[in-house]
Amino acid sequence: MLLSAGDGTRLGQPKATVELGGITLAERGVRLLVGGGAGPVLLVTGAVPVEIPGTVAVYNPDWASGMGSSLAAGLRALAVPGASAAAEVTAVVIALADQPLIGAEAVRRLIAAHADGAAVAVAAYGGKPRNPVLIAREHWAAVLDLAVGDTGARPFLRAHPDLVTLVECGDVGRPDDIDTPADLARVRSELPPSRESAS
Repeated sequence: MLLSAGDGTRLGQPKATVELGGITLAERGVRLLVGGGAGPVLLVTGAVPVEIPGTVAVYNPDWASGMGSSLAAGLRALAVPGASAAAEVTAVVIALADQPLIGAEAVRRLIAAHADGAAVAVAAYGGKPRNPVLIAREHWAAVLDLAVGDTGARPFLRAHPDLVTLVECGDVGRPDDIDTPADLARVRSELPPSRESAS
């Protein structure tokens, strides 16, 4: 699931449509998930329409209230019986459109951790939990109960530290956020040329 519904108030434009290395942040996020072995990919939109071939678009009418409502919209779409192979989904990997330096290997590691028995797997960088996050289906209802405002899955993760498996990913990427024009300029200058067009 790629959360890409915000209007990018501090950045000055919706983050999903920002171009970086010839593709949008939303496209880059989808490539991250697909490259890491996640699918089907749900693209949660809001402030602007975003269509990417091969994804299932989920519109969040409450996008302005924050990331929590986008996470909730995506989880509800997955929980609908018969919806876009939703019954086949045993866990969801949640990624953010504004973190383009995260590598697909992080997604692969989270999925591997789940295969090894982790119900909740969180990518860590230098031991600090960030994104993406994998949450097994049996915990979606609890995440929904706490997904409000701009915090996403954080309240659930803090309430259930015993469930969390940290998966170190600092050697394969960085969780830098693009929130401001200065952030975007820095990421553009630091993104290795080889990854400009890579998935």
